[in-house]
Amino acid sequence: MSTASSLVANSGPDLLLWVAFPYFCLAVFVVGHVWRYRQDQFGWTSHTTQLLENRWLRWGSPLFHLGAFMVIAGHVVGLAVPASWTEAAGISEHTYHTTAVWAGSVAGVAMVTGLGMLCARRLLTRRIRLTTDRSDKLLFPLLAATVLLGISATAAHNVFGPGYDYRQTVSVWFRGIFTLQPDPAAISGAPLLFQLHALTACLLFAAWPFTRLVHVWSAPVGYLARPYIVYRRRPTPTAGSTTALHTRPARSGRRAA
Repeated sequence: MSTASSLVANSGPDLLLWVAFPYFCLAVFVVGHVWRYRQDQFGWTSHTTQLLENRWLRWGSPLFHLGAFMVIAGHVVGLAVPASWTEAAGISEHTYHTTAVWAGSVAGVAMVTGLGMLCARRLLTRRIRLTTDRSDKLLFPLLAATVLLGISATAAHNVFGPGYDYRQTVSVWFRGIFTLQPDPAAISGAPLLFQLHALTACLLFAAWPFTRLVHVWSAPVGYLARPYIVYRRRPTPTAGSTTALHTRPARSGRRAA
């Protein structure tokens, strides 16, 4: 069945949720970044509050970022790489499924723990709470909902449940969005938790350019190839020059002491 006939065969709500809405969020993601870069380069930072409180940040930030990197890597493999490719690489579906579930669970717990510490730090520390702007009030609940829905879907269907192969449904829909061959039928029959996780992820991408998440694109990768900065020691003055430096000249009309 061709892409056009496949889209016609789907209902209006499915087309709205799984075709129009993702493309709208991606358009906002791209245009929003261009607008933010042109209008607010000075605000293109993480808005760190390390100087205001460091005890919670010392543990919460590494846990969150390490967990986030692992979660992103897992999503790239699970959503963007077809099952046939991993099988061709010698990784069986059972091996992939077991590794993805347990590694993803560890990464998700680390990310949730770190995010919880960062949110608690922001709520309980008055100085940090005063620095919270409207974009933070949007970002933190949306990010927490996306992560918790993903963990809940994995736990309900692949840890405590009989198992659900999202690579045959959600992954097919995800890749179709970027190849301009969307297949809403592939995800419309997925469990509700997976659907909600996908929708909140789309919202997160739409909100991305207007929040502190833009600092992801400002990682200091250039420092790896940056030449060393040479510091030269200031020459030590001699005794005579020191005396001359600290001797004040006599004022006019008075003798020097």
